[in-house]
Amino acid sequence: MDADVLIIGSGMGGATLAAALAPSGRRILILERGGHLRDSPEARDPDAIFRRGHFKPPETWHDAQGRPFNPGNYAFVGGNTKFYGAVLMRYRAEDFRPLRHMGGTTPGWPIGYDDLEPWYGAAEQLYRVRGDAAGDPTEPPHSAPYPFPPVPDEPDIAALRRAFAAQGLNPVALPLGIDIDRWLARAPTTWDAFPDSTGAKSDAESCGLAQALRHPNVTLLTGTRATRLVASGRRVTGVEVEGPDGPRTLSAPLVCLCAGAVMSAALLLASADDDHPAGLANRSDQVGRNFMNHNLTAMIALNPLRRNRTVYEKTIQFNDWYLTGGPGGEPLGNVQMLGRVTGPILAGESGLPLWLAHLIAERSVHVLAMSEDLPDPDSRVMWRRGGVVLDWRKTNVAAHDLLVRRLGRAMRRAGWPVVLSRAFPKSKPSHQCGTLRMGDDPAASVVDRNLRAHDIDNLYVADASVLPTSAAVNPSLTVAALALRLGRHLSAAA
Repeated sequence: MDADVLIIGSGMGGATLAAALAPSGRRILILERGGHLRDSPEARDPDAIFRRGHFKPPETWHDAQGRPFNPGNYAFVGGNTKFYGAVLMRYRAEDFRPLRHMGGTTPGWPIGYDDLEPWYGAAEQLYRVRGDAAGDPTEPPHSAPYPFPPVPDEPDIAALRRAFAAQGLNPVALPLGIDIDRWLARAPTTWDAFPDSTGAKSDAESCGLAQALRHPNVTLLTGTRATRLVASGRRVTGVEVEGPDGPRTLSAPLVCLCAGAVMSAALLLASADDDHPAGLANRSDQVGRNFMNHNLTAMIALNPLRRNRTVYEKTIQFNDWYLTGGPGGEPLGNVQMLGRVTGPILAGESGLPLWLAHLIAERSVHVLAMSEDLPDPDSRVMWRRGGVVLDWRKTNVAAHDLLVRRLGRAMRRAGWPVVLSRAFPKSKPSHQCGTLRMGDDPAASVVDRNLRAHDIDNLYVADASVLPTSAAVNPSLTVAALALRLGRHLSAAA
């Protein structure tokens, strides 16, 4: 055996699980297909990141019609958290129960908010979350306060907060994993979509993995891609990998799959054999199904007579339409600030001439509307001819459109009269989840409430693929909480 526990992936799920298991003394081997993201001048150069695509991964997926696209998923130690917006929000308590939306009713979870609440608190400690739970009518109970106070609003965002409050809305602090002083010491930029090359962001590498690697029983193997799981009966007997030493097979009594919602499902599908012709752990035919990615719209609220003097911008949110607001009281979603959009960022994302992008960016504020994408079994990840095929079928679009209209009116009332909006394209990785859903029924889910595959006794999954619903908040903290909960379960079972 090469290890006692083999973890595939070093993103939020894998790194946090390793941190939870490290004190057990078990030999833990973490596989990561990418390498460390090194600091460079491009790390804080918006032109390099957004216009030239310096960090864009050389990977191609296909849609259901066979059209190729670059998914924007990053293969680095720490996974996509190296570029994430560091928003670390809890699901609302209602998100764990069946909830009626304009586009349908969510299935609910096999566990409730109370089951996960202690692990949310532990995850907030591990990822050094800065926040304030007061003032949000949808915020669920916390058994412990945030470990740090919120990142301060810049003056223009404080003014926007007051303008929202004057409309009867409840703007509150966005819970963030960012050491703002350390971040700004490197360069005066926002952190959203910028790579974390100095550890100022609370990402999976700088928090979860750093804690795990303090223990001598934990090893990280970079540049090593898992290509197939080998199974015999109800057990994984080996993991085929390709790395610097060529192809080989690794083995461990416990295998934990943490490669992300798309790649974890793809790996199980790619592991089909004579005994598992539809893919590993797929007796239910649910592997790869129920893919969700949130409905997201970036909004630029423009006032030609006002300047936006912010550097980072991303500090407030409101959830007044999170649990209600639809024509029958249905949920609409979350509103939060985007990171500061500058001229090079806007030019790179929109194709506008740089001079025009500068003009708009300097006279606008930047907001994100986020609505729940409901699970649909026909929205799915497939594995064809050795590659990923993604057939994402958006749901609940009417609710999202209504949220965007409501937010547009709120921005105009706040003093920003021209509101431009652009939905995120399907190629944006954003918040992928749902492809190996958690559930009590083996016929309708892939893993059980303790994240063990129903069909495979020594296979566990700890990433966003297990989420039964996407809710309408950023999923990173929920993934971390689930990984910590799994770590306790596996430690207790040893």
